[in-house]
Amino acid sequence: MDDSAKKTALRMIPYGIYVLTAEAEDGSIGAATVNWVTQTSFSPPMVAVGVKTDSATYGIIKASGSFALNMMGKGQQGVAFAFFKPTERDGQKIAGEPFRSGSSGAPILENARASVECRVAQIVELGDHHVVVGEVVDASLAHTPDGRPDAEILEMKDLGENVFYGG
Repeated sequence: MDDSAKKTALRMIPYGIYVLTAEAEDGSIGAATVNWVTQTSFSPPMVAVGVKTDSATYGIIKASGSFALNMMGKGQQGVAFAFFKPTERDGQKIAGEPFRSGSSGAPILENARASVECRVAQIVELGDHHVVVGEVVDASLAHTPDGRPDAEILEMKDLGENVFYGG
């Protein structure tokens, strides 16, 4: 296989930017910027997200059985970059971002455009990122979008010419 062609072809897949959050029983919080996300079912509503197996967030999701996907919107590049590295809880803030506890117990970022809370339905354990399938149990909107909802989402290409994931 031509490694360069593989890398370039896989980087042609468009990605939205989300902050995945989960809270452990001891109050510790896992939070990470993710982009391998898709809806997988309408009934029940389900999403799948790729989560790096050696991350603290992955361990908290496995232990807690729930997580939230916080949708980042256009102009929220700074928030996305803040969650590229390990973060810590400081009262009701994570990486300087205020949050509230959702109905599932997962942290909901107050400045996210929208969020969905999920109960872990299954984890597919293959590769260096495992696919966490979650059933959507709650959702919230910061505001109703004026146009297409998918036009609101921050995309990987909005993070700069040299920011890629995949390949």
